[in-house]
Amino acid sequence: MADNNNNNKAINRRDFIKYLGGGAAAVAAVSIPGCGSQENSKSRGGTSITEVPTDKMTYRLNPRTNEKVSILGYGCMRWPLLQNPAPGTNVIDQDAVNELVDYALAHGVNYFDTSPVYIQGWSERSTGVALSRHPRESYYIATKLSNFDPLTHSREASMKMYHNSLEYLKTDYIDYMLLHSIGRSIADFETRYIKNGMLDFLVAEREAGRIRNLGWSFHGTKEVYDYVLSLHDKYHWDFVQIQLNYPDWKYQNPNAEYLLTELEKRNIPVVVMEPLLGGRLARVPEYLAQRLKSERPERSIASWAFRYAGTPQSILTVLSGMTYMEHLQDNIISYAPLDPISENENELLMDVATMMTEYPLVPCTSCQYCMPCPYGIDIPSTFVHYNKCITEGNFPQNTQDENYAKTRKAFLVGYDRSVPKLRQASHCIGCDQCSHHCPQKIKIPQQLMKIDEYVEKLKQEKF
Repeated sequence: MADNNNNNKAINRRDFIKYLGGGAAAVAAVSIPGCGSQENSKSRGGTSITEVPTDKMTYRLNPRTNEKVSILGYGCMRWPLLQNPAPGTNVIDQDAVNELVDYALAHGVNYFDTSPVYIQGWSERSTGVALSRHPRESYYIATKLSNFDPLTHSREASMKMYHNSLEYLKTDYIDYMLLHSIGRSIADFETRYIKNGMLDFLVAEREAGRIRNLGWSFHGTKEVYDYVLSLHDKYHWDFVQIQLNYPDWKYQNPNAEYLLTELEKRNIPVVVMEPLLGGRLARVPEYLAQRLKSERPERSIASWAFRYAGTPQSILTVLSGMTYMEHLQDNIISYAPLDPISENENELLMDVATMMTEYPLVPCTSCQYCMPCPYGIDIPSTFVHYNKCITEGNFPQNTQDENYAKTRKAFLVGYDRSVPKLRQASHCIGCDQCSHHCPQKIKIPQQLMKIDEYVEKLKQEKF
């Protein structure tokens, strides 16, 4: 914190660092018992993990309930999967989930975020099984009323979804209940939650103690955001979940600075989603990665994004979908304890963000909301491969490039390996059934056609 207090140099870019000084929550550090073993593993960004502390997790205080919530929250949308699940059975590897949950709790993580729609509808059940093996007071469960589909808009269907969540999570109360992914339009919000009486019902459930905190997650337009915030005096939102990371601080629309500022004005605690932008901030282009590594060579590239997202004092917890143990370990180290981003580091990250916007990356976070495609296209995997080749330099644009043959082969061979031919971008017919589901507002058919045109140029060597 010395950098923040002593460095009076004016910041040219939008002043993220001002949020270091106050907000809705206070940091509280407590000890949680657990194994003291050393873990050796490979983390994102090429850093070797040598020790994962069990008693240094940073906690934030919920100002309404006085709950101490770990700054690292476990996002349960990307649990490890079984290789060959039987048809109609759970696709999640329950033993692996149990191991990850046990490890997370032993190292101070106590917030777990799931939804009825995650992982083909199985996430809540696997999360419930893993958590119910531990004392209920040792963790906080967040889930959502995910009534996206018109078939679930009715009060009856929405009520069934809510009661199923309690059953699947093996609990008689929800710590953090969200209205899921609002923002498409005011009319959509009112259809899903107001006209069917579900919001009034959830408020009554909060009064009865079966919901401890009531909030919402946001993907959408400024108009909807402002409208739902205007309802705060009536419904008293306990928290709001927003997308926040260093590229989105000013390049998202509406940008993360605006979203956070409006919540802080109302003293509403904030839950952060997509701190890594679907993993892209763990795999930034090499020349940008080197700038970060030169500042903190001992830490992973991903740790920069997590430290950034956790720096504002109004942030209650930062969600991460940690499929693998090495990701969990690396993120625990980032927050055990949190070393806030300094002014100079913030300047560096704003420069990195600006340069990243100049790369032709598809802003996909692999959330899977666009799936399944009615024509079988694997949309997220196509975008992942395309972005990966750009960030790794396997993106030839001219036959005269020095490494043209090598990078051409890497792109084409890698494409066929990561996306089966029948599921590649060439099969898109432009029906556009996917775009309106995309939280990032990607024009998916246009992006798929752009990728397909690029692939055809590579195959025919027409540059």
